[in-house]
Amino acid sequence: MTPEPTPTIRQLLAFYLEAGVDCALTDEPVNRLSDPDMAPPPVKAEPQQAPPPRSFTQGAAPVPAARGEAPSPEAAILSAREAARAAPSLDVLRELLEKFDGCALKNTATRLVFADGNPQARVMFVGEAPGREEDIEGLPFVGRSGQLLNRMIAAIGLDRTSAYIANVIPWRPPGNRTPTPQETQICLPFIQRQIELVNPDVLVTLGNPSTQTLLSTREGIMKTRGKWFDYDTGTRVIRALATFHPAYLLRSPSYKRLAWQDLRSIARMLEQTKAPSSL
Repeated sequence: MTPEPTPTIRQLLAFYLEAGVDCALTDEPVNRLSDPDMAPPPVKAEPQQAPPPRSFTQGAAPVPAARGEAPSPEAAILSAREAARAAPSLDVLRELLEKFDGCALKNTATRLVFADGNPQARVMFVGEAPGREEDIEGLPFVGRSGQLLNRMIAAIGLDRTSAYIANVIPWRPPGNRTPTPQETQICLPFIQRQIELVNPDVLVTLGNPSTQTLLSTREGIMKTRGKWFDYDTGTRVIRALATFHPAYLLRSPSYKRLAWQDLRSIARMLEQTKAPSSL
């Protein structure tokens, strides 16, 4: 058998970047293949003085809570619901998210990825979570999948000035991993309030996670794509359609034909729901 050629440094770096390895964990490299028997001897600990005896004439001081301790998932979800409900505008909602500490993803992300586009748009696209490029730019869908999304919406006469784009999760998960159910539930009240404030005529969920989260379905994207749902904000029922995520179309271009059918369906719905022009 012919041995495979040794990859170059550039090829290895490209592989690691695609895998989500984009930061170092330590300042110095660690040789995981070194002989553990050759490890340096442990440093001898200095003897410590015994603590002074506790006085029983005074009450013991309370143990302070650990600084930065994350709230329980239940408390974080409740806090998110209360904060989102109190936001009267998109600007206030963004400020609340900037200050919100109930989701651990905020601690590992570079910045908040709130939204892009026109808040007055008649169509709103919602994906799952930001990627590496989005985390750097602070805007959703700016990488390769974002470039494809631009071409998709341009095919029906839209662009980022006539559409509104957001994600269920506003912070990038480390290494682009899948958000946990708890992380999704914590962030859910914010995207729900965001949809309510934008109040589009058509809501488009991109991919399986955002579709299942927002449209309350357990079916896969192959069964839900192209179908119209009713999304109830509590004050209005919005027509919603599920379609493929652009990142999935980059991996499986054979499904672009079905995505084009979905886009045409979106264009027809926008035409049907267009407000009549005043005479």
